[in-house]
Amino acid sequence: MKTIFVTGSAGFIGYHLCKLLLAEGFRVAGYDGMTDYYDVRLKQRRLAMLQQNPNFSNTEAMLEDQSALESAMRAANPQVIIHLAAQAGVRYSLENPRAYLNANLVGGFNVLDLARELQVEHLLMASTSSVYGANTEMPFLETHKTETPLTFYAATKKANEGMAHSYAHIYGLPVTMFRFFTVYGPWGRPDMAPYKFTKGILEGTPIDIYNNGDMWRDFTYVDDLVRGIRLLIDATPQRPATPADIPPGDSLSPAAPYRVVNIGNSDKVKLLDFIEAIEDATGCKAIRNYMPMQTGDVVATWADANLLKTLTNYQPKTNVRDGMTAFVSWYRDYYQI
Repeated sequence: MKTIFVTGSAGFIGYHLCKLLLAEGFRVAGYDGMTDYYDVRLKQRRLAMLQQNPNFSNTEAMLEDQSALESAMRAANPQVIIHLAAQAGVRYSLENPRAYLNANLVGGFNVLDLARELQVEHLLMASTSSVYGANTEMPFLETHKTETPLTFYAATKKANEGMAHSYAHIYGLPVTMFRFFTVYGPWGRPDMAPYKFTKGILEGTPIDIYNNGDMWRDFTYVDDLVRGIRLLIDATPQRPATPADIPPGDSLSPAAPYRVVNIGNSDKVKLLDFIEAIEDATGCKAIRNYMPMQTGDVVATWADANLLKTLTNYQPKTNVRDGMTAFVSWYRDYYQI
């Protein structure tokens, strides 16, 4: 039985990924700091459900705690590491950039260095669509330039990509970076727009709509996202013999067993249409508070996910109406509404 080490195991995406891996017969060793960035009770509930499976174990410690991370990884002796844990959130990075420095850069380095020491078969690391920054050419391709991040959060994720490439080149460590596009679904984070909008609409309180609603996002349902991650485990990058051996459209590095992959729906949805989907799912109308654009935000995100399909023969497909119907159903059940 293959063991997979998952950081951020009690997080929104981590919970769904661990659940899927366990269902497919893997042994999963989780690692999570259980920070109070948002309601810890959500994390505790997710973790409690995972712990019902005998093939799941978990360590509660911070990524920056190199000793604790090393002990947990050596005890698990994983063949694959999936690094999801991070200080998340675009807005919060404007208030507390040091939290991102510690978790994302120091923590990311600790994971990389231990993956090298343990000589794992494949290291998969989470990045973000935010690295595309000021890039206006869409849909976003993995080969587009990403030198203009607009927030410190995006900058730390871009730095993770560079750090991982150097380790892949120097040590031959196979690395896949995946860039997420606006993930939502049951057990989602309270700081994300789908959660905030649903809460406000059901409570009858105003929801803030930035840039007067003239925004587009490539919304990705969490089950689709984790299915993509699961399939990428088996798509281990190999260092090409020559640059000419890299297939057209592949982001494989010419110098390392390293690849970047977008995971998104390949469909940009207008924010106002997304809000209408929530209104339909709740049966309530939103009280709309139109606001100017926020610092560090972008007008649109839109993934080209053809590389994911080429590598895995899979593409996310859940539309926002079905996805938000599932989310609202979970929300009502969880909060007994």
